[in-house]
Amino acid sequence: MLDSAIAAAHALGFVHTTCLGQGEAVQMHGQAAREKIQAALGGLAVDWCLQDPQHRRKAVLVCDMDSTIIAQECLDELADFAGVGDHVREITEAAMAGKLDFEGALLERVQLLKGLPLTALQDCFDTRITLNPGAQTLARTMAANGALTALVSGGFDFFTRQVAQLAGFADQRANSLIDDGALLTGDVARPILGRQAKLDAITTYARKADVPLCQCMAIGDGANDLDLIKAAGMGIAFHAKPVLADAANAQIRHTDLTSALYFQGYKKDDFVTA
Repeated sequence: MLDSAIAAAHALGFVHTTCLGQGEAVQMHGQAAREKIQAALGGLAVDWCLQDPQHRRKAVLVCDMDSTIIAQECLDELADFAGVGDHVREITEAAMAGKLDFEGALLERVQLLKGLPLTALQDCFDTRITLNPGAQTLARTMAANGALTALVSGGFDFFTRQVAQLAGFADQRANSLIDDGALLTGDVARPILGRQAKLDAITTYARKADVPLCQCMAIGDGANDLDLIKAAGMGIAFHAKPVLADAANAQIRHTDLTSALYFQGYKKDDFVTA
């Protein structure tokens, strides 16, 4: 498949210059309209990114968590423990597609978790939550090269704290579930972290790293990530809903999160895997 993609790019005038990962990724130089590249490569199961080489390696990485860094939606998984999984998944799907207001959809779903024992949260994490392929390598490689890394999620900090530690992110932000010491109350702390808060977060992290937004990378999958993705110098839609994929300047549709490293010019030998 990669050989076919290289041949198609050659036909557009691109020159194959560097192998980034044997049989996985190449770096090519040339100029062509994005529409022509899409037409040439659209039928192939490959991911590609057209970019200016200046500031290619990013100094800030901000990622959504659910269905991006992890393979699950934590709220959906918790809903199974509460016996309302199917109903909550329907709401989640609509919210991610941008058909529902995020805050209203979040509150409606959390209300359905009222009375769930706190022990279910750790049970859920231990038995249901898994990192997406490449998540650790992405976070740890960028951190090892001096980037500021953070998870910013419209989900819950009970999960982001553990996922950040597991994957290797330096910081995390998310919503907080309210409990009475034993059971969930069916509410979340205010203010609710949503679409605007994600945009505010990447701006704050860019300021902390003392870099412009063009030197930031953001990765997400749903409508709640729209402003975050559009603000970043490289905004990547990861196996995303159409509402986000259409707005992003890069996509990962076929491969894993290590493609975000290849997009920056990292070679596979540069990857930090442990």
